[in-house]
Amino acid sequence: MTASDWRKSSYSGNDSNCVEVSPGPVTGLRDSKHPESGHLAIPTPAFRAFVRSLKES
Repeated sequence: MTASDWRKSSYSGNDSNCVEVSPGPVTGLRDSKHPESGHLAIPTPAFRAFVRSLKES
């Protein structure tokens, strides 16, 4: 995942208190405040199922 792959929600504002996502075959998640600390890599179908379950809750 390259630096240009990462994005955060437009609802986040300008502070660094958010989670960034890198879409693709594997979805990356990282802390925008500490991007150098690494990221989680989750298969995209599993990430989509997770988000769907949050929306249904």
